[in-house]
Amino acid sequence: MTTEPEADDEVVLESPAYFRIYKSGKIDRLNRPPVLPAGLDEATGVTSKDVVLDADTGVSSAGSATYHNYVNSLAAAAGVLVVSVDYRLAPEHPLPAAYDDSWAALQWAASAQGVWIADHGDTARLFVAGDSAGANIAHEMLVRVAANDGEPRMEGAILLHPWFGGSQEIEGEPEGGAAITAAMWSYACPEAAAGADDPRLNPLAPDALALEQLPCERMLVCAGQKDVLSARNRAYYDAVAASAWRGSAAWLESEGEGHVFFLGKPDCENAKQLIDRIVAFIAGA
Repeated sequence: MTTEPEADDEVVLESPAYFRIYKSGKIDRLNRPPVLPAGLDEATGVTSKDVVLDADTGVSSAGSATYHNYVNSLAAAAGVLVVSVDYRLAPEHPLPAAYDDSWAALQWAASAQGVWIADHGDTARLFVAGDSAGANIAHEMLVRVAANDGEPRMEGAILLHPWFGGSQEIEGEPEGGAAITAAMWSYACPEAAAGADDPRLNPLAPDALALEQLPCERMLVCAGQKDVLSARNRAYYDAVAASAWRGSAAWLESEGEGHVFFLGKPDCENAKQLIDRIVAFIAGA
């Protein structure tokens, strides 16, 4: 016989080395890189600072060593000013919390209210970018820009291994892959009436924004060949490229690599090729 407390402690979803979700809704985050302070990064020559728009707890820290170091490398290589966003995490803060936080940050950046942005940024050349869930958020930012009469104007979007899904498996997707993504979505966004075919998870769903309405001029979609999401990533790219969208879409698949491999081994050859492609894309090449 199982008592109620024991039932609540049952693990219902787990991603090894990343998270463990219990029936009660509690989550154990298994990968907590140290948070690095803002300031001068001697390895890249990049300087960063913290700006508080709205204080809250339970956020994904932009100061995480993994992302802080990668973003510094990208900023140095591309010669760009990067706004790296702390956003509230699901399931503790269900969606659309992360979308709302990111939208607030995008509007703030576009308004050039920050001194650094006013002095060093070019708000006429805005890009949204992210990896995994962050790439999902980047797409949602385009959706919100479209709903906001195309403001702020976006030049480009960089989607690295985007976390997309759907209720039905698609060609090339590993067996059970769609079900796992759907389960994760049910915890991240429990109020989604359409389930895994919510347009925020499945941008190819019938009710999603028509891809020809994407409010950016250029897009780069990247995937890892061995990533369970690679088929979804390719389907998204193919749909964008085949649509009546007037922009230009580019695709890069890293051979033999898994999901967001470039964070764990940024010095490998494929990671170097990826960052070179991102830099070239931003430059317009």
